[in-house]
Amino acid sequence: MLGREVDDARVASLPVMDRYVLAKTAELVRDVTAQMEEFDVPGASESLRSFMDLLTNWYVRTQRDRFWGEDADAFDTLYTVLVTLSRLSAPLLPLVTEEIYRGLTGERSVHLTDYPVERAAWADDSLGAVMDRVREVVSAAHALRKARQIRVRQPLMALEVAVADPEALRPYVSLIASELNVKMVVLVTEEAFTRANPVERRLTVNARAAGPRIGKDVQAAIRGSKTGDWTESASGEVVSGGIALVEGEYELATVIGGEGDDAPAASVLAGGGFVLLHTDITPELEAEGFARDLIRSIQDERKHAGLNVSDRIDLAVTVPAERVAAVEAHRELIAREVLAVSVAVTEGELAVEVRKA
Repeated sequence: MLGREVDDARVASLPVMDRYVLAKTAELVRDVTAQMEEFDVPGASESLRSFMDLLTNWYVRTQRDRFWGEDADAFDTLYTVLVTLSRLSAPLLPLVTEEIYRGLTGERSVHLTDYPVERAAWADDSLGAVMDRVREVVSAAHALRKARQIRVRQPLMALEVAVADPEALRPYVSLIASELNVKMVVLVTEEAFTRANPVERRLTVNARAAGPRIGKDVQAAIRGSKTGDWTESASGEVVSGGIALVEGEYELATVIGGEGDDAPAASVLAGGGFVLLHTDITPELEAEGFARDLIRSIQDERKHAGLNVSDRIDLAVTVPAERVAAVEAHRELIAREVLAVSVAVTEGELAVEVRKA
């Protein structure tokens, strides 16, 4: 068995990430049950797909060190979630869930168990909301990295996060920094961010969509959008050049800083607020990035050599002369990450050799 089921009395003492995934599981049970009662099979399927993304690409990935360390709370939480998920999705995935459930529990069949009900002890809307914000920040910053073509293994100096309540995210600063490979996460209020960074709302009129409805007035609306003669009310009504526009006839965008090459790596959070990624790469950061790329190559070589994940190795690396200093500076990091008991470094064309110690 993978673990044992978490009972209600134990939930409050679990680490925060365990309580979060249980809270999202309780939410999933509630949503899928309601969708199935309405025969909304596509909606239930999408809820399950979205949850699986959260489970694998957030919970399991961020807690992998705990699984390597055979942390009982992590294993028991994952076991509980997977058993519940199997029972919940059994009507939609009868064969797959049967295999998973029997493998987890050793019981006869998932189809002979009760359909799950929402467990109140798991519910924690406040924790769920905060962690969802953390995930939103991480996702937005990853998108900025991708847009600037900066690989995740390249460390960066800082990420600035501006939200209405910065203190709510403070307990998760280390998690955010680890997920984004940044040295520092700075939390500020939205007001402080907008004072330090020019933030502008821009309107673009879709002439093709607006033209059939407002006729020649579309030219006045376009002029208004370009000259700043437009307004957006609290209720969301947009008026440009004295012409009221309806949804689909315009696009609103929030622009942070300049444009083109001078634009900062910043974006607007869907839930409100901003993120700004400091993308300047110093020689020290670049050297660490090379070391982390080398670690990835060594890990690949370990797999090709058929080594077990726990096997210790003797490591020999050959790197160009200009990269020797980077490897030496991060020798301990490399050795720790790849379980090397010895590291030999020589100059030459890039090559990696691993041997079981």
